Amino acid sequence: MEEDDIVVEEDEALKNFLPGGFGKQEKEANVALQFARSKRPSQVKPDSEDSKSPGLLAEGIGASILQDGHGVEINRGKEDDDDDDDDEDSDEEDEYPVSHELVLKTHERPITSMTLDPSGSRLITASTDCTVKFHDFASMTPTTLRAFKSVDPTATKTSASSETHPIHHVEFNPVSPSSILVISAIPQAKILSRDGEPLAESVKGDMYLRDMHNTKGHISEITTGTWHPTNRDLCVTAGTDSTLRVWDCSLRMRQKDVIVHKSRAAGSAGRTRMTAVCWGSSPQGNSSSLVAAALDGSLVMWNGEGPYNRPSAEIRDAHQRDTWTGGLDISSDGRTVVTRGGDDTIKLWDTRKFKSPISTVSHPSTTSQYPTTAIKFSPTSTSIITGSPDGTLHILNPATLKPEHTTPITPSSPLISLLWHPKLNQILTGSSNAETHVLYNPSLSSRGALDILSRAPKRRHIDDDPSLTTDTSIALTGDIIAPNGNLNAARAAGERRAAPLTGLTASGRSRDPRRPHIPLTTPFAKTNPDERHVRENIPLSSMRDEDPREALLKYAEKAEKEPLFTGAWRKTQPRTIYADVSDEEEEPEKKRVRKG
Repeated sequence: MEEDDIVVEEDEALKNFLPGGFGKQEKEANVALQFARSKRPSQVKPDSEDSKSPGLLAEGIGASILQDGHGVEINRGKEDDDDDDDDEDSDEEDEYPVSHELVLKTHERPITSMTLDPSGSRLITASTDCTVKFHDFASMTPTTLRAFKSVDPTATKTSASSETHPIHHVEFNPVSPSSILVISAIPQAKILSRDGEPLAESVKGDMYLRDMHNTKGHISEITTGTWHPTNRDLCVTAGTDSTLRVWDCSLRMRQKDVIVHKSRAAGSAGRTRMTAVCWGSSPQGNSSSLVAAALDGSLVMWNGEGPYNRPSAEIRDAHQRDTWTGGLDISSDGRTVVTRGGDDTIKLWDTRKFKSPISTVSHPSTTSQYPTTAIKFSPTSTSIITGSPDGTLHILNPATLKPEHTTPITPSSPLISLLWHPKLNQILTGSSNAETHVLYNPSLSSRGALDILSRAPKRRHIDDDPSLTTDTSIALTGDIIAPNGNLNAARAAGERRAAPLTGLTASGRSRDPRRPHIPLTTPFAKTNPDERHVRENIPLSSMRDEDPREALLKYAEKAEKEPLFTGAWRKTQPRTIYADVSDEEEEPEKKRVRKG
């Protein structure tokens, strides 16, 4: 090298700061990096000896975490002497799609139900915040995990005084995914379109009729519902009026059949509450089965195609009486039924011998607080998934109901809703902390969460701020048009339009329809008001202690001398003349009494 040559060292910071080229540059996604961020820590087997000791369990899943220059969390393995255990754990995780997860937080309250269309492209979640959220996997990125639409199916108008109710159940039509069944805490079920537009609504029955066969709809709250597995036009709803009602949705939800469950429990007067219902079919071409659970502890099964006059099988004491059996599902072959009752038990039943349970295990229940706590079969019926009050996902053996794999999802927050999609091979969970977790495995799952993490993260743009962009539902926001240059007032008006359920109205009422109205405290509402303050500051307050008759008579003389309403014709008013009767005038003769 010559002496005149100048050697310049590369400055990595300056190189990253300067642009690498001109024009629009496509941002490529580092898929492996994003998958590494979503990887869950490896869990210990439930039947291993390590799980018996909390310290060993913490050591197994609490491996040290390193951070590289990009801020990515990388799980470091255990020591060399524990490599064999790690291999066994990884093999078990590869059997189920639980190695990675994607978290969606679009609700404000516990998630009660969720559903995915058969193609696995659209996710719909329901919550006790009275809203139904629509998520589209094709439009979400790792930095834009949000719902594209929110619908309140029970709101009749947008004012603050409209009633709203929590959502119990949502479900896509398995044959025609263009319609969605929505069950709210009202006597009427609704059918929404794929985009959230109302299509049909059931009729409310006459609550004064004693015979439920003569009513045209439910007379009290509906608890749950489901679609027919093969007929796109039929669905069934279960209500607290001790009935199941089959609806024909091709004719705007016309009631087709009424199934009245007569409870035989003492003191129930023949009525109870239906808590769960499931409509399953048999792949051999046999007729479908309709199974329902009731609050009196009974489990009833009918022929799914009718007639529904008498049940084909009934178990009176399937679960303890007055406990809410919220979890119910039928296997894909239609031969087994699994129930999760409020008596802290999970039971497996055979539809061919519907008398006693095949297996029974003890499992803590959360139906006393969350009635829609679910239990589901896997798509191939080789496993059963359910949650626990401590936020752990349990994958059970369908023969023995023993846990094959357990993994914590939301610690200290119970799992309520569960779903295992057959096409995506992904498990979705909804918790009481308003989080939706999508569990997947890159080698076993397809589409869904993998599509989201395969896209490049979207950079934060000013258009992502809803207060600075155009909302088509309320036209332009206040930040764009500021009357008289008062930007603060315009911004405050925009915030009120963006969040109509916060704050108080001009009359002092809450904008949130779920919050009861608290009347203002006045001196009259107090127990011992200050009489002097009331007399001096409240007009006409002294009239409370006066006699109404005396208060009117004191104006009688003034009204006679100065009439207010008859003063116009006082001069032309004729004088009243009465006849003078003297004492000398004889009174009219009395009629003589006829003697017989």
